Amino acid sequence: MRNSNEKSLKEVIGELVSTYKLKAKLGEVRIAESWEKVMGKVIANRTSELFVRNKTLFVKINSAPLKSEMHFSKANIIKMLNDEVGDQVINEIVLL
Repeated sequence: MRNSNEKSLKEVIGELVSTYKLKAKLGEVRIAESWEKVMGKVIANRTSELFVRNKTLFVKINSAPLKSEMHFSKANIIKMLNDEVGDQVINEIVLL
């Protein structure tokens, strides 16, 4: 039986994330890390820059045809990325 002041590592990390308000930032990092898994190697190899600011994902694509094609799939990309990280991290995508 645990003492009243003992906590699991998961509980402690959860408290730290909450205390320091890191949930949003962790979600942003998880979005960037899951980009290749969700979008595939071909798109990831043509992505030169990727960052999140104010719930908007900014993506620099080096291929004009691919960028044009992705423009029409923004809503689907947002859904796939948010589903992958399990939270509503991004609301918009800007293709650069």
